[in-house]
Amino acid sequence: MVELKSEVTKFIAQAIPLKESILQNKNKLLLSISYVLGWSFFTLIQIKLLQDLGITPSIAWIDACVSSLTLALISYLIVNNMRYYLPGKERYWYVFVLSLALSGLWLLVVRSILWFWFKENAAYQQFLSQTSNVRYAISFLLIGCITMVSLLWFSQKDATEIKEREQETLQLAKDAELFKLRQQLQPHFLFNSLNSISALAGSQPEKARHMIQQLSEFLRGTLRKDDQESISLQEEIDYLQLYLDIEKVRFGHRLDTIVTISEDAAKLKLPALILQPIVENAIKFGLYDTTEAVTISINAIALPNALQIVVRNPFDSETSNHGKGTGFGLSSIQRRLYLIYGRNDLLKTSFTENTFTCSIEIPA
Repeated sequence: MVELKSEVTKFIAQAIPLKESILQNKNKLLLSISYVLGWSFFTLIQIKLLQDLGITPSIAWIDACVSSLTLALISYLIVNNMRYYLPGKERYWYVFVLSLALSGLWLLVVRSILWFWFKENAAYQQFLSQTSNVRYAISFLLIGCITMVSLLWFSQKDATEIKEREQETLQLAKDAELFKLRQQLQPHFLFNSLNSISALAGSQPEKARHMIQQLSEFLRGTLRKDDQESISLQEEIDYLQLYLDIEKVRFGHRLDTIVTISEDAAKLKLPALILQPIVENAIKFGLYDTTEAVTISINAIALPNALQIVVRNPFDSETSNHGKGTGFGLSSIQRRLYLIYGRNDLLKTSFTENTFTCSIEIPA
């Protein structure tokens, strides 16, 4: 089953670039056909105008084809030039000067070809001289328009690519920060768990082995979860239970938890591994300052447009240093929620003389 899934993944990975390549080739073909049809239409119009001016059909065809072909080649060179070089602030002067120069070059080439072709036709030679200014003006307008359109097209394309690269860079930075935040399993939890395992190894080896297995499953789940993955609240609670079982081995009867989840809330989605740091924070500041048994409650309800989870733990305002920070080290959780949902108001904390409350809302 795993091999089949791997093969399907490889096939999809190969198919996506192939599909993109086919679409690009199709777009290029459509642009090429449109380009040829456009110049063909321009050639037919020019033939009609020349015939209306008294030029014989054969000469009109040759004149129009030579003029259109050379103008199309120049336009093609302009488009390819803009593909690799885009002028900066001087772009408008660049378009104007380039259009003047290329129009003059085009007129020189066309007149030379047509003069050599019809050098014995004095009437046509005179017509060619009389229409040089009009030809130059028309070529200047066409070349200028094509140059400006090409400039705008590739400038927009370049700006779009830059924006996409910036978005990809920001997304990579965001993913890296999310990964870092999620992987920050507090060292004291791991060290304390190992110390507890060491203490149990001699007196209660069965509990030590059980705790090693739970710690292994917990760490494996931490590494396996994707930063962008959303899981159901029930899955998150099942995973959180692994952590609570480890902590209950450490603290014994001193730690008790009450988890209350409504049926609707259990099905709602939330970012993976978002609750464990909050509950760890509750245990740290609920048990470390007392030798008495404490109860940590986790309540989840489904709101109209959000999932609300409230974690409460006992709190002694005299022994806890709540003056530091804004939420007992919960700023990393708030940062992660902001990176995922773009909001800073999803995590809220409050405390009374005896209770500390941490509330998070996950938009539906």
